[in-house]
Amino acid sequence: MKKLSENEISEKLKDLEGWSYSGNGIQTSFEFENFKEAFTLMTRIAFEAESQQHHPNWSNVYNQLEITLSTHDAGGVTEKDFELARAIEDIVNSD
Repeated sequence: MKKLSENEISEKLKDLEGWSYSGNGIQTSFEFENFKEAFTLMTRIAFEAESQQHHPNWSNVYNQLEITLSTHDAGGVTEKDFELARAIEDIVNSD
């Protein structure tokens, strides 16, 4: 998978509210009502990530979830990261 340029990343981020480019990945964060809600969404995201064979770098503290996506094999951000980011948005916004 081809690593995207910073211009390509910036263009694609226009369609993903709340996501930004930093370092070698695209990232976002979510705040939920409580830990149970955060963990429930993480579980749903995990199933999607597994089906796409693309796994996020993420952390969770109580009701906060931080996610960074990068394609390690390509050394940066690829279309694969944007596919998972869009799927994550769909999951989070479906509740």
